[in-house]
Amino acid sequence: MALGQVRKQTNPDLGYEPLLAELITPVLSDCVQYKIPIIGNFGAANPPAAAKLIKNIARQLGLRQIKIAVIEGDDITSSLDIENTPIWEGDSSIDIDKQKLISANVYLGARSIADALLAGADVVVAGRVADPALVLGPVMAHYQWAWDDWDIIAQLTLAGHLLECGAQVTGGYFSDPGVKDVPNLARVGFPFAEINDDGSFVITKPIGTGGTVSAQTIKEQMLYEVHDPESYITPDVILDISQVELSVVGPDRILVQGARGRPRPSQLKVTAGFVGDWLGEGEISYAGPNAVQRARLAAEIIKERLTIRAINVQTRFDLIGLSSAFDNQAGDLSKQYDTTCAPEVRLRMAASSLKKDQVEKALQEVTSLYCTGPAGGGGVRTHIINRIHTLSYLVVREKVQSCYYFI
Repeated sequence: MALGQVRKQTNPDLGYEPLLAELITPVLSDCVQYKIPIIGNFGAANPPAAAKLIKNIARQLGLRQIKIAVIEGDDITSSLDIENTPIWEGDSSIDIDKQKLISANVYLGARSIADALLAGADVVVAGRVADPALVLGPVMAHYQWAWDDWDIIAQLTLAGHLLECGAQVTGGYFSDPGVKDVPNLARVGFPFAEINDDGSFVITKPIGTGGTVSAQTIKEQMLYEVHDPESYITPDVILDISQVELSVVGPDRILVQGARGRPRPSQLKVTAGFVGDWLGEGEISYAGPNAVQRARLAAEIIKERLTIRAINVQTRFDLIGLSSAFDNQAGDLSKQYDTTCAPEVRLRMAASSLKKDQVEKALQEVTSLYCTGPAGGGGVRTHIINRIHTLSYLVVREKVQSCYYFI
């Protein structure tokens, strides 16, 4: 959302999903013809602009009567009182100056999506809504269940949670060769849910596609991003998945039932983005005999040169291929390994500072290793970005007004 806000500030006609035209154009005509609503959070930081783009695509395709709804209410950047709203989650040591606030978006629920569909929307464009809302909204509109039927809403929220990351539940994030093999991942099928009139549902995928749907893939995705299986907090319900039952009802078909729900929370989550520091990354590879020792020497050379030049940055050095994923800031883990047989390694330096020029100077020292460092270094790459820091807050539900309108 913060990156979308940055794009929107650069150009008021941007800020939505950059691939929106590619995603919508191939399917829009068929979906309108066969009355298949399209619901997406592809509006990102600028849902009205996204809706206008879709309307223009519709005109080009000859679709004159299309109804496009825009969900609004999630963007509270101008009204969030960060000085007097407690931080719920995140690094509270970062600078939370109001002047550095880029974005503040509430995780909205599904009610406005359902209302828009009941009003005849062909396309519903949202910004920041909770991921399960994209499933809960249309199903609630279809069956018109009560919004305080907590067990039903829990079931539908679980369906949305299982579908929200696409092919993760059909094997995409499940595969581990020789341990959990998944067939034909290059042609993995995206999942869909067949939802019954009692709220139970079957997760499956298109016939003939790659991937797999099994109790194992369902369980892994069900626990994904869940802190407490008995109290998964969403805008529409507090979900309890501790008693969920899975049944195989056919090839790549799993019946899911047994979710329970408690009344929705009185507060809603807000994620805020702030202008952060500058982060630079520089990498260089060493290969052949003694590669790790040469890479370590390169790191020591850079550290000393930063001191000599009085370059004021925070740094971290990693040996990619050896310990970068699990090591600490001091590199203690890599020191424990027998590195004499490592055939190659890539040294990475990360440098951060509030001053861009300091980071740029630090990256110069990585490039200089071509001629002033250990033998055999090659493949230098450097990159610098302005980081965005995020914090989460909780706001009272009644202060958030979500609704829809047609364009």
